[in-house]
Amino acid sequence: MSNTGNEMVDCIRPAKEKDIPEITAIEQAEFHVPWSEESIRHDILENPVSRWLIMADPEDHVIAYAGMWLVIDEGHVLNVAVRRTDQGKGYGRIIMNALIQEARNEGMRLMTLEVRRSNLRAQELYHRCGFLDVGYRKRYYDDNREDALIMYQDLV
Repeated sequence: MSNTGNEMVDCIRPAKEKDIPEITAIEQAEFHVPWSEESIRHDILENPVSRWLIMADPEDHVIAYAGMWLVIDEGHVLNVAVRRTDQGKGYGRIIMNALIQEARNEGMRLMTLEVRRSNLRAQELYHRCGFLDVGYRKRYYDDNREDALIMYQDLV
């Protein structure tokens, strides 16, 4: 458990099975093409290269979450989201910085992610957390064929 210094936040910790319904609800509310509860469950409980963190309020409800896969020396960010009622309070940056620290703790040398070119709010968050733009994946997203911006951060 890590204390963030914000009285609204009780802890940042690894995601547990009991968190999956709340993660799924946030996922469904925040993404154009959300992961299914089954996919989230599999990734959290069964995927050995997966790491998911949650930020919990004092009642241990999920405020925010972030997930990544550890691939050789790279932490590849999957999803980052904040519960709609708690957006704009800096929690995205807190959970993202916790994920970056987790990648460092796991010995990762870099982190990567893809983000929709239209998602300027997320790009701003990632820039504030030290990520740089490195390229595009053309027509990456299946729902509307939108390009993805590839972002990168050196951890060493």
